[in-house]
Amino acid sequence: MNLPPPPTAHWRAGLAYGALGAPLAFVALPLYVQLPEHHARVHGLSLASLGVLLLLLRLADAVVDPALGRWLGRRLDAALHHPAGPRALRPLQAPVGAGTALLLGGLAALFLPPAGAWGGPWATVVATALALAACTVGYSGLTLLHQAWGARLPGDEATRARWVAWREGLALAGVLTASLLPALAGWPVTLVVLASGLALALWAARVGAPRPLPSMPSRVLPAGEAAAHGWRWSLPAGRGFRRLLAAYAVNGVASAIPATLFLFFVNDRLQAPAAAPALLGAYFLAAAVSLPLWVRAVARWGLVPVWRAGMGLAVAAFLGTLGLGQGDVAAFAAVCLATGAALGADLAAPPALLAGWVQAPPGPGRSALDAGTALGWWALVTKLNLALAAGLALPLLEAGGYQPGQPDTQPWSPLLLAYAGLPCALKAALALALPHWLGPEPRPPAVPTLPPPPPVTP
Repeated sequence: MNLPPPPTAHWRAGLAYGALGAPLAFVALPLYVQLPEHHARVHGLSLASLGVLLLLLRLADAVVDPALGRWLGRRLDAALHHPAGPRALRPLQAPVGAGTALLLGGLAALFLPPAGAWGGPWATVVATALALAACTVGYSGLTLLHQAWGARLPGDEATRARWVAWREGLALAGVLTASLLPALAGWPVTLVVLASGLALALWAARVGAPRPLPSMPSRVLPAGEAAAHGWRWSLPAGRGFRRLLAAYAVNGVASAIPATLFLFFVNDRLQAPAAAPALLGAYFLAAAVSLPLWVRAVARWGLVPVWRAGMGLAVAAFLGTLGLGQGDVAAFAAVCLATGAALGADLAAPPALLAGWVQAPPGPGRSALDAGTALGWWALVTKLNLALAAGLALPLLEAGGYQPGQPDTQPWSPLLLAYAGLPCALKAALALALPHWLGPEPRPPAVPTLPPPPPVTP
């Protein structure tokens, strides 16, 4: 089979591929950060019931992702081999259309109805569950397709980090918009902006996204290593990929807990709810500005050292959070800037490491990784992290006596320890173990490098 030429190393190619990251990240912030606080405040759901609901739905969504990723990976292969060329994307039209409709319809059902619109508490729980299920399935399908496409764009470490930076940098622009727009213009305007951005990004991907490499043929594994049946066996073979997935899981849990508790911390610990949009904006703006710097650091030091440096910066910032209390908004803004800068390393390094495993040829005990399957497991781990953060942290806070809406003034309160202490411990342990845990990364063939993306501003 004749392989396609490497994607054109031009900013237009990066922009056309990465544009979809903005509306998808725009959706992610309401789903994973704003939803718990919104439903507790507007619809009166208890933290325990909300935490259990989010845990169950995100677990179910996560379990579906490997199968969904495998199916979408096959549709992507069909699109790449279509006679009309990859820009026709005909095999992807049905899943893209269905995913868009589910995402927008589910998000509207979650955030537009006023208090009492669904009736009693149980009716509210059921309606929330149905809307959240529709929204997350649509979000998952579009995200898996977008990331599977990007994981097949070839290059060395620095080039793969730059492809990721275009996607994640534009995603941060979407997050910045989502952090400010609902408070400034309300949810109806926010949803109109989201729908318009999604349509524009899908058009850009259709007409200008660079062509990725097709799937590599898988080597037939010995019978003892074969993956033929069931969910357990659908996890791609190879210790290196599984170890990368485990490291990504630990780091993700450390990041998901403060994301889930951010609004509770600002509202009740700092007692400064009006500052929340600006603090979120500072966090994501720092990540966007730092992303090109981390990409340049990858070219000099490599992906794993850059990822560890980001973890070290996050630990130092979270340690500073442990002494904060009422009115310490300026100090917490500095923490948000530092942890946002650390987020840039989390955005650049792990997906580029994953792309290296996807593009690597088969080796001993390891078949070639299908991008859709690998991204399905990647998404499963991401959502398990979020599920554990919501399903464990929220009920434990309630059991520890924390009450949303009440000032949190204890020196070592459960909210303070959960928000800052646990992330410090997890990230510090992972940073120390990471070089020994991951081992050497497979080396895909090098291609011409991309120019660094420009800084993303709101």
